[in-house]
This record gives sequence, structure tokens and C-alpha cells, in this order.
Amino acid sequence: MDRQPVLEGERLVLRPLVADDWEELYALASDPKLWELHPVSNRWQEPVFRAFFDEALSDGGALVAVDKTSGALAGSSQYRGFDPEASQVEIGWTFLGRNHWGGDTNREMKRLMLSHALKSVERVMFRVGETNLRSRRAMEKIGGRLTDRTERVDGPNGPIVHVVYEITRESFANGPLSP
Repeated sequence: MDRQPVLEGERLVLRPLVADDWEELYALASDPKLWELHPVSNRWQEPVFRAFFDEALSDGGALVAVDKTSGALAGSSQYRGFDPEASQVEIGWTFLGRNHWGGDTNREMKRLMLSHALKSVERVMFRVGETNLRSRRAMEKIGGRLTDRTERVDGPNGPIVHVVYEITRESFANGPLSP
């Protein structure tokens, strides 16, 4: 599976993250409001976001969303944990600038990423912070099914509990983002 494709929709172009995206992406990410419900709520701080950005860049699965109208970055997302044996990949680490909240940006980004991923795998997984109600509502709006799995990871401020959602090839074809 190509984890860094160029994907084009009606409003967005998703393309691989590059080092030169730092300044513009951090300008979006430096808004504390973006992270207030997130398990890593201090990600708006430059050193914390720098570590996130550098990891995304080195991992090789990060994409930025470019608003086709303005040419400006709208946010980013990542493919991680590609497992060909289990026929699954994870989509996550997504954030959008507040000027793209509440509209169709997240739906289009996820539709593009899911359409691409589900050509190669049967299932896409999403880990969401247990208390991140904004992201959990967004997952439900795009047809994510809450599984009975939870995952605990060590975060910078203590343990983080994630709930796990999934979208399968079949549920995507019949769900709210179906092509």
C-alpha cells in the first residue's frame, strides 16, 4: 500500500508531508483550542508539535491537506501501522485548522484516505482518545463503528486510553462516505 499518495477531491488535495511544511502547519497547530480535548493537550506548544511533526515526517505515512481554493494548508493526517497480514491500516493523528471545523473538510479528507486505503486492505482502524468527544462524534459521522477494543499508551502527561473504531471495505461501500 502506498502510504504517501497524492489524492485529489473537490475541495482538497492530499499530498505527502515535507520538511518545508513546518512553518505553515505549525501556524495551524499552535492554536490551543485544537488540542483542548486531545489526550496530548499541549501539542500546540512548539517543542511538542516539533516532535510530532518530526515523527510524522520520518514515519513516511503523513499527508497534508491543501485547500484547493486558497492553496493554504488545512491540516494533516497519517497512515500508520500498515499490516498486510491482517489486511488493515490505521488512519489517525488528524488535525484541522479551526477555519475547517464543522464543514466538509474532515469528511472529504477521510473519504479520500479511506477510498485509497480500502483498495489495498479490508479494514481501516482509528484510535481516538477516550475523552475526545469532538473526534468521537466526527468518527461516528463518517461511519466509524466503535469496537470493544481499547488501548492504553504512556503519554507525556500519564496514561492515555484510546477507543478503537473501524471502517471495513463493506461498511464504507454502504456508509455515509460511500463513493
